[in-house]
Amino acid sequence: MKQFTLLVFLISWFTQPIGVKTQSTPHNYDILIKNGKVLDGTGNPWYYADIGINDDRIVWVGKSDNVTADEVIDATGLYVSPGFIDVHSHAGSGLASESLSHGRPLLAQGITTVMVNPDGGGSTDIAGQRSSLEEHGLGVNVAQFVPHGSVRRRVMGEEDRAPTPDELEEMKSIVGEGMQNGAFGLSSGLFYTPGAYAETEEVIELAKVASRYNGVYSSHIRDESDYNVGLIYSVDEVIQVAEEAELPGIVSHIKALGTGVWGYSAAVVSRVERARDRGVEVFADQYPYPASSTNLTAVLIPAWAREGGRTEMLQRLDDPELIDEIKVEMEANLVRRGGAESIQIADYSADRSLEGLRLNVIADQMDTNAIDAALNMIKEQNPKIVSFNMHEDDVARFMKQPWMMTSSDGGLVEMGDGVVHPRNYGSFPRKISMYVKEKRAIDLEYAVRSMTSLSASVFNLHDRGVIRSGQVADIAIFDLEQIQDKATFDDPHQLSEGVEYVLIGGKFAMKAGEYQQELVGKVLFNKFD
Repeated sequence: MKQFTLLVFLISWFTQPIGVKTQSTPHNYDILIKNGKVLDGTGNPWYYADIGINDDRIVWVGKSDNVTADEVIDATGLYVSPGFIDVHSHAGSGLASESLSHGRPLLAQGITTVMVNPDGGGSTDIAGQRSSLEEHGLGVNVAQFVPHGSVRRRVMGEEDRAPTPDELEEMKSIVGEGMQNGAFGLSSGLFYTPGAYAETEEVIELAKVASRYNGVYSSHIRDESDYNVGLIYSVDEVIQVAEEAELPGIVSHIKALGTGVWGYSAAVVSRVERARDRGVEVFADQYPYPASSTNLTAVLIPAWAREGGRTEMLQRLDDPELIDEIKVEMEANLVRRGGAESIQIADYSADRSLEGLRLNVIADQMDTNAIDAALNMIKEQNPKIVSFNMHEDDVARFMKQPWMMTSSDGGLVEMGDGVVHPRNYGSFPRKISMYVKEKRAIDLEYAVRSMTSLSASVFNLHDRGVIRSGQVADIAIFDLEQIQDKATFDDPHQLSEGVEYVLIGGKFAMKAGEYQQELVGKVLFNKFD
């Protein structure tokens, strides 16, 4: 009889889904999520389990009829996953404002944590920025980068030269201070000024500082197209920084931008795989759209003409000895972007009537050519744009890679302001609704992993990103049939649908589709020791 009992026990134990425990005695929790299909974030297939939460932690994952709770969520028919982590977000300034600190466009996507100060931009005062973010409360968690471009500007202005030894030491000191104050790594924007003026060796030295504090290096690479050094060289540069500074390197919002490099995704994947095969930690993140967004100046005006900042740039644009040369380069840059019909004005407060229009239409309205129309706008104010420049085959190939995280590259704006990129509102649901459900490019478990555990592991958020006992209870519960991005390129100001519950640190940020008044996010601190 004892042998039979032992056999029954062993069969019962080994046939349970991974991560599920049975509960034989009654227990009470603060919150109990029952009957949901659990996607634990690791890429495992979903399984049925109940989740017990006390305070800010998941304390039990299992099945039992004896469990009670102060509050029960019946997740029948819904999927329960870790909260989504946006590893490349421009939401920092919005979250620091009183009117947008709620972060509802993020919560509607199931996002519980965002990484801010990407592309080398943002505040160098990490402690001060934390105070600003906390002033009005936070709808989501925030983790910070130290931004290389801002560090360089603080020490060297907009000068196109290498730093002196003293200047480099000052920059290293700023990065070190930022890391000590809780930043998770160094970001760079080597496509933008003044980051474009930095040699690789400068970036490596600063990345070494981040590495000492268990940080990462995330880069808007020097060239995502064929502007100057080219896409492949620029990916190799991230690999070099990661290898020499001995830290994870991330190719931000990876893409093959422009017809001249369509199809290069295969070569980029090969480069990353070869680096990883020899032991270099290289990753990437991606937003699931065929269009990018930036500003018109960065897209068209050559970097040398932008040296010294906007005032000096405008002087060059009015210099009859320089403007013809500038226009030649602008025309080449416009071709790279797919022509004037591929550029849509997203935000231009100097003339709101131009928002949502393509550059070719604006040129016709101004009775001029596209280059002169662009110059007219740039001289008045630097427009934000949406640029249609990617091929869907490249988007899908990148998305399928096991080292690919999910990001939005989006910000927070007042509802109705501009005709902004829909990624602000829809990146994470779009990945599920279009690339899992419609295109079947990836499966659901794979998509959720790219939004949760992979990002958490890369950024050392080891108590987040997985549904497991002991983890912080950052959780998204969604309806797979209903989850959808509503935002479009022509009508972007629409919240996503299908996310029913969002918990952050065991507290409700969204409950049964309703946003809660209490803002339960916080600024996270990198635990580097």
